[in-house]
Amino acid sequence: MTDVIDWDEAMEQCGDDEEFLRELLDDLRGEADTQVDKIEETIRSPTDNPFHRIMRASHVIKGAAANLMCHQLHTAAAALEKAASAGNDVSGDPNASASAMELVKARYIELKQANDNYHAYLQSEGI
Repeated sequence: MTDVIDWDEAMEQCGDDEEFLRELLDDLRGEADTQVDKIEETIRSPTDNPFHRIMRASHVIKGAAANLMCHQLHTAAAALEKAASAGNDVSGDPNASASAMELVKARYIELKQANDNYHAYLQSEGI
């Protein structure tokens, strides 16, 4: 699970304060879970502007994960954000929107796996 987080870089970001880093990683877990749930709900029951909602939620994860050197989570969130942005651009075309939503769903599965890997990593570190 070495690509889940770059521990040394994350420690540097936190001024080598391991307790603070552990707290931030735990906070990220909660925030990522909240946003993943929002994305899943939007995919299951799309309402107004589903692509925009997914873009916003994935952007939150992407930024927080980047700050804490959680590369796998960041990469998956960035890919989902990009797919949702492309879907947002074609939201007026039903055929293009349906195709875009299929890509969004595939990227969501990748994000969910990255989030599961993140959880496993934190558990292995006693966080």
